Amino acid sequence: MKINGTHLGIAVMVLFFTGQLFADEIVHKFKNPSFSGIGQGAHYLTIENQESSRKKAIEDALDAARKAAEREADNTTLAKFIRNLESRIYAQFAKQLVESMFSNDNPAGFGSFVLEGNTITWEIITDAGGTEFIRLTIVAEDGSSTVVEIPVGTGNFGQDPDIGSGDGGG
Repeated sequence: MKINGTHLGIAVMVLFFTGQLFADEIVHKFKNPSFSGIGQGAHYLTIENQESSRKKAIEDALDAARKAAEREADNTTLAKFIRNLESRIYAQFAKQLVESMFSNDNPAGFGSFVLEGNTITWEIITDAGGTEFIRLTIVAEDGSSTVVEIPVGTGNFGQDPDIGSGDGGG
C-alpha cells in the first residue's frame, strides 16, 4: 500500500484535530432555584419579602390617602364653623353652670345634667366646721367616677381680703 500526499495530509489533520478535542459530559442545570433546589430557601424568602413589601406599600398608600381625606373633611369651612359653634356653646354652658354654683344672689343647692352620656352632678355642702364647698361628681358611661371638691368663699380672687372687693389691695 502506497501512501500518497493526500493520504498523508488527511492523516496529519486527523491527528492534529483529535489531539485538541477534549470534551466533557453535557449536563443541564436549572438556574431558577425553584427548579434546581439550590438556594431554594433564600429564593423563597426573597419572594416573600418582595410580596410583603408591596402589600405594605399599598396599605401605607391607602392609609395616607384616608388620612388626607379626613384632614380635608375636617378643614372645610362648615367643619370649622361647627367646631367653633360647639366651643362657644360649651363655654356658655360652663359659664352658666359656674354662675349657678357660685351665685351670691340666689344660689341653687344642687344640680345635675347629662353631657354626651356622662352624668354630672353638683351640690353645695357645709361640713361640721361650717365651711362650704361644692362637690362636683362626674360619672362616665363606663361607670367610673371623678369627684372634685371646690371650696366656696376662699381664695379671694382679685379682692382685698380685708375689704372684700377691689383689685387686690392698694
